[in-house]
Amino acid sequence: MSDTIHYNTCPACGSASIFFVLKAKDETVSHELFDIWQCNYCTLRFTQNVPDEQHIGKYYQSSDYISHSNTSKGLINKLYHSVRSITLQSKRNLIEQNSSKGSLLDIGAGTGAFASAMKKNGWNVTALEPDETARTNAKKDFNIELLPTENLFRLPSNTFNVITLWHVLEHVLELHTYLDTFYSLLADEGSLIIAVPNYTSYDAKKYAEKWAAYDVPRHLYHFSPQSMRMILNNHNFKLIQQKP
Repeated sequence: MSDTIHYNTCPACGSASIFFVLKAKDETVSHELFDIWQCNYCTLRFTQNVPDEQHIGKYYQSSDYISHSNTSKGLINKLYHSVRSITLQSKRNLIEQNSSKGSLLDIGAGTGAFASAMKKNGWNVTALEPDETARTNAKKDFNIELLPTENLFRLPSNTFNVITLWHVLEHVLELHTYLDTFYSLLADEGSLIIAVPNYTSYDAKKYAEKWAAYDVPRHLYHFSPQSMRMILNNHNFKLIQQKP
């Protein structure tokens, strides 16, 4: 049995019109090369022959992986920590411009910095994180309890005013199952807020296969604005706002 996933059709829209685009290198853990393909119809790019759910875990095992370890080791991670309070405030402002305080579900909470900040500011927060180390660090660093991600499918429907995914959707193998679940979990007039890398951006074009946000094989998908609009529309969401 293969331990990789090969797509014969687009994982987002199902089109068979897919083609090879480039090879990108895993600079974080394995230094392996991975193929990135693109859909001719919805324009989604995706990592081809990606490790399956049982084998991808080892590609996240790095002391430098900031979303799990909360490390400040190295220049990039020091810079990350120095600007995190600013980004947390900007995320909160974005949410509260569109939603009054209520229940918030954060998917892929990492070490819990965002979930903790929103909880301190009056939100009723549920936060999910698949990595056990990250959940342990969230308890240690922020005194917040994160739940394993499988709890997503046990949550009551029509519950949350806001669901957030900050650079998480590109990691989710069961893309359609998750989006359908988000739709059922949101209360009437609830908001889904998704941040993902955009491969049509200036920096992606400038750095080509060396663009850091390809981050293979951890990033399963590489979104364009067009592909994101089509995916959300196919799952009954209405796109209200798009920001670079």
